[in-house]
Amino acid sequence: QVQLVESGGGLVQAGGSLRLSCAASGSILSINAMGWYRQAPGKQRELVAAITSGSSTNYADSVKGRFTISRDNAKNTVYLQMNSLKPEDTAVYYCNADVVARQSSGSYYRRSDYWGQGTQVTVSS
Repeated sequence: QVQLVESGGGLVQAGGSLRLSCAASGSILSINAMGWYRQAPGKQRELVAAITSGSSTNYADSVKGRFTISRDNAKNTVYLQMNSLKPEDTAVYYCNADVVARQSSGSYYRRSDYWGQGTQVTVSS
């Protein structure tokens, strides 16, 4: 089993900053891509940013130049530095990981649907 635990959400004024963290744990052999998604009330979950094992990154147009994704492979952790926050960034932020992990059978299996529990980010105007 693999667990993703997020932290760092909260309430911030427009123009402020927050840093989200997501740590993966469990019987992990390797982690491929990791990413952050968000879901605002009444909207679909959307990709915010993603990073490969080689640290190539991809961002939603709405956050380019304001958000930075990074990872610490030694700690199996991904970060999202969010600057110049806007009220429209308000959402629940979820961490996602593509992981090769040992299953209860003892074999290793790759899954891309590991999710964290979500952390609320609220930006006030």
